[in-house]
Amino acid sequence: MCKIETLKQEMQDVLTQNILPFWLNKMIDHENGGFYGRMDGHGVLFPHAEKGAILNARILWAFSAAYRVLHHPEYLEAAKRAKDYIFEHFIDKEHGGVYWSVDYKGNPLDTKKQFYAIGFVIYGMSEFARATGDREALECALQLFECIEEHAFDHENNGYIEACSRDWKPIADMRLSELDANYPKSQNTHLHIIEPYTNLFRCLKELQASESCNYVPAIGAVLPVTITVPNETINRVEAALRNLIFIFTDKILNPETHHLDLFFENDWTRGAGQLESYGHDIECSWLMHEAALVLGDKDVLAKVEPIVQLVAKASEKGLNPDGSMIHEANLDTGYIDSDLHWWVQAENVVGWFNIYQHFGNQSALEKALAGWQYIKDYLIDYKDGEWYWSRHKDGSLNMEDDKAGFWKCPYHNSRMCLELIERMN
Repeated sequence: MCKIETLKQEMQDVLTQNILPFWLNKMIDHENGGFYGRMDGHGVLFPHAEKGAILNARILWAFSAAYRVLHHPEYLEAAKRAKDYIFEHFIDKEHGGVYWSVDYKGNPLDTKKQFYAIGFVIYGMSEFARATGDREALECALQLFECIEEHAFDHENNGYIEACSRDWKPIADMRLSELDANYPKSQNTHLHIIEPYTNLFRCLKELQASESCNYVPAIGAVLPVTITVPNETINRVEAALRNLIFIFTDKILNPETHHLDLFFENDWTRGAGQLESYGHDIECSWLMHEAALVLGDKDVLAKVEPIVQLVAKASEKGLNPDGSMIHEANLDTGYIDSDLHWWVQAENVVGWFNIYQHFGNQSALEKALAGWQYIKDYLIDYKDGEWYWSRHKDGSLNMEDDKAGFWKCPYHNSRMCLELIERMN
């Protein structure tokens, strides 16, 4: 069996036998609904842990995509469970948008509006709509798209701010997490807005082409069922996606290093010093390429494709000889985070496979295969399921960070599997 055929089978095996069964068998909260909020690195479940919007939206995306590609009914059931829980507990029915977290019973806990999280709910809802033609999910995704455009878009300087209060007022601490710098704009949030906007645009085009959706844009409008996806809706999402692509090429990309700068003031002045995040570089290389491919504009693609290759090339700085990729570096202080995070390794595989697939770069395929070999050898938990958070620089296993939790979700790793399965079909 050739390398590509073997790789495809291994991707399907790890998805269906390791990643998704963990979430189906160990993380469904049968008492309070939805999914549990946390299991630590030692396998201890915390049934009363808070439940994060990011975790639940990523679960929705993962099982929706898995159902769309593999058609297993248990994946649809899990996706619907996640969708219903988000509707019931995370959607702010008074002010709109999505709560950052709820308690284990589903009551609002942290009610700030982080646009990164809202983006992920768009990602999950649009994928559920792709998989099922579900009107309610699509309507939710489009309402949240309008929410981001209304409350996050900077009409003066372009781009999107990080966060607001529950009722859309300015908020002092806009950080995505305690590990981030407090700036009004970031590469990471823009990355995870272009990602759902790409998926939403793709979903709209697919539904329009198939005429399988009965979405009506005005709330309370009287059906006629013959109305599918109106062109003006598609055009608005298309324009936002096009603009985001140019934000990456013209604002976020560092033209001297071809790394993606991480934090910015409102006027796009770079903040927080000389930082390089190799996992985000390689992830952005293929997500930016995907956005241009889905947009379908040949001129945009001609501008983006050389940049895609330059960004991937820049991420090589984080590669180890064994194919793994370190996390990030602060060039001002000399600090290097050499931990080998699960999500970085997953994006490392997809990013290099994308370069091989679209540009015929054989060495990129070898990088993807080496990255996958590292994951197989050192990150997959074959005994209890899912992947460990990371390995430290000395090779020791990181058992202190979560196996499942606010940030540890079936998203980067399941997406790696699904991307490669679809790309090799």
